[in-house]
Amino acid sequence: MENKNIPYKIYLEEHEMPNYWYNVRADMKKKPAPLMNPGTHQPMTAEDLAPVFCEELIKQELDNDTRYYPIPQEIRDFYKMYRPSPLVRAYCLEKKLGTPAKIYYKFEGNNTSGSHKLNSAIAQAYYAKKQGLKGVTTETGAGQWGTALSMACSYFDLDCKVYMVKISYEQKPFRREVMRTYGASVTPSPSNTTEVGKKILAEHPGTNGSLGCAISEAVEVAVSNPGYRYVLGSVLNQVLLHQSVIGVETKIALDKYGITPDIIIGCAGGGSNLGGLISPFMGEKLRGEKDYRIIAVEPASCPSFTRGVYAYDFCDTGMVCPLAKMYTLGSDFIPAPNHAGGLRYHGMSPVLSELYDEGMMEAVSVTQTSVFEAAEQFARVEGILPAPESSHAIRVAIDEALKCKETGEEKTIVFGLTGTGYFDLVAYEKFNNGEMSDYIPTDEELAKYRANLPKID
Repeated sequence: MENKNIPYKIYLEEHEMPNYWYNVRADMKKKPAPLMNPGTHQPMTAEDLAPVFCEELIKQELDNDTRYYPIPQEIRDFYKMYRPSPLVRAYCLEKKLGTPAKIYYKFEGNNTSGSHKLNSAIAQAYYAKKQGLKGVTTETGAGQWGTALSMACSYFDLDCKVYMVKISYEQKPFRREVMRTYGASVTPSPSNTTEVGKKILAEHPGTNGSLGCAISEAVEVAVSNPGYRYVLGSVLNQVLLHQSVIGVETKIALDKYGITPDIIIGCAGGGSNLGGLISPFMGEKLRGEKDYRIIAVEPASCPSFTRGVYAYDFCDTGMVCPLAKMYTLGSDFIPAPNHAGGLRYHGMSPVLSELYDEGMMEAVSVTQTSVFEAAEQFARVEGILPAPESSHAIRVAIDEALKCKETGEEKTIVFGLTGTGYFDLVAYEKFNNGEMSDYIPTDEELAKYRANLPKID
C-alpha cells in the first residue's frame, strides 16, 4: 500500500488537498509507549479497546508502522467543503512589529465549527457509521470539538452525546447552542447523570469541572449503552493521524514556493493541532533530512510539558480509561477556570510527549493576559479574531519575531491558527474590562497531584 520514498506531491488531488494522512510514528525510532490496562498493567490490545472505540480507529491507534493512510473518498468529499485551508503570510503583522522575520499562519477556522477539530470529527463519525453504530459520546472543553463532532454526526445521521466542561458550558452558551442546533445533546460536566459524575461532585462540590472529568462521564455512557462508542478530539494517536492533513497541506504550500520554515509554533493542550501541524516537518527531522525548531506553547495555568512529569497516568479524572505514558500534571488536576478551555487537559499526547522527551521539540508556557494582548494585536492588523487557544501560538510567534528585530535575522516563522474566537467574547470582555487575572499553580499544588500518579513497574 505504501512506498516510503514517494514524495508528498503524489498524494494530492488536483486542487492540492492530500489524499493521505501521514503517521509520524512510522518514522520514530523510539515509539510512543503503549496504552496500559489499568488493572493488569499490560499493553492494551484491540480486544481491550473494542468496547470503547470504533474498530477501524483502534487499528489506527495501535499502528506504529504504516506511514501513509489513504483518506476515504467520503471524508475527502467532506473535506472539500473547507480544504485546503489557507496558508497566509502575515504581512500586516510583520509591518506592525517592524521585524525582518517572515510570518505565516495556517488558518483552520474557515468552517462552521470554527476550528481544526472538524478534520478528525468527520473521520471518527465516518468510521462509527461504517461500523453500523447508533451514536457516539464525547467530552468538550472550549466547545470546538463538541461543535465539530455534532456537525459530523449530523452529516452521517448519528446520535451525539456531549459532556461539556462546566465552566465552558456556562461561559460559552452560544457554542452550546450550535451543538444543539446540529442535533447533539449537551450536558455540563461533572453531572448527576453518571455514576462517575456523582462521585466527582461528592469529592469536589462546586467544581468547575475539567476535561478529565468530562472524559470519564462520556466513556461511562458509551460503554453502558449498546450501539455507542466513545470518540476523543485530541491526545490519541488516531487524532494526530487525522490532523496531519494540516501539516501536509502546509508543507505542500511552502514547498510550492520554495519556502523553508526556521520555526514552527503550535498551541498545545492535548496535542491535536500541534501534532497535526508539525507532523511532516517532524518526519523530515526524524529521518535526518532537515532540521526545524519546533515550539509547543501551553498555558501557565495548565503546564503539562513545562512542569509536568513523564509518567503513566490515567487519561481521565474518574480513572476508568487506560493509562497513557505522557507528560502529565496528574489525572485529578483541575485547572483554574482560564478562558482557553481547549488547553485545560492535565496531560499531553503520548506521541508528542515522546518527541519532547527526546529533545525533538521545545515547550514554553505563557500567561493568560499576555495571550490576550497578542490576540488583540493580531486581530487589529490581520482582521481575524483568534481563538484563545490559537492565541498562545500567536504570543510566541510575536515574541520570536521581535527577537529577530533585535538581532536582524530574517527567520521564517510558521504557526497554527487553530480557529476563530467569535464564541469567546466573554473572555475578550474580561480582558478589555481589566478583569482577567493570571493563575499559576504552585510547586506544592503540583506535587500534591503528582503524588497520586499510579505506580507502574
